[in-house]
Amino acid sequence: MALWKLYLVDPEYGSLGYAGHHDWELLEGRYTLAVLFEYAGTLGLVDLDYVDPRGARDDYVDNWGGDDLDALSRYDGLVAIRLTALGAYALGLTEAYQPAKPRTTGARPLKVLPTLDVVATGDIGAADRLVLSAHSEQTADRVWRVSAAGLLTALDNGRDLGEFVDFLTERTGHDLPDALRTLVADVERRSSQLTDLGHVRVIECADPALAALIVGDRALRALCRPIGDRHLAVRPDQELKFRKALLRLGYVIPVGGRGGGL
Repeated sequence: MALWKLYLVDPEYGSLGYAGHHDWELLEGRYTLAVLFEYAGTLGLVDLDYVDPRGARDDYVDNWGGDDLDALSRYDGLVAIRLTALGAYALGLTEAYQPAKPRTTGARPLKVLPTLDVVATGDIGAADRLVLSAHSEQTADRVWRVSAAGLLTALDNGRDLGEFVDFLTERTGHDLPDALRTLVADVERRSSQLTDLGHVRVIECADPALAALIVGDRALRALCRPIGDRHLAVRPDQELKFRKALLRLGYVIPVGGRGGGL
């Protein structure tokens, strides 16, 4: 029934719900072209061969109202695609992906100042702008400011600061300032001081003495960690062993008893 809500020019005469007026190329095909053009292409998974959409396709002209349209959508102009190395890796066709090295002919497009400003002295592509914006704050049309906050945000988003340093090194014609390398080293040092141990179940004991008894037990000490003087942290994969060892000690955690203490 949803097909009857789609139409060309007029909802009654040009409805796509009529038999023979909603072939795969007309609907699913246009959706596929949109996904390839808007997502796969912009992500670099495929190269696009695009022409003027006007008159590029005629699979809709037999529909009522279609003969008056130059194109059904702007995606009509997508006539061919070519899988890139990144696309092959994303599809599992290759085991690894190695991005192409930037061209080194001519002047290097970036300059990193001792003030931690990155200045685009030459032409840079959209991909380079994205990398810069992911690690620093754009303060002018061709200037980005590198800061601890920006680098920490990049790390929090899963980026590698070593790759960012390599990125700058390959695109500058000079040694990177010591201030930048010192800042990157400091941020990396701070990021290594915290470790994500995953989710835990927090057990509250009635008093510090009970918590100390559990933590001091030979079987239980390796299955939990004290948090303060009355709480214990137990990893989910150790919970069953913890409960069994707790039973042998003479205590039990009621199943489903959230908020209750030992």
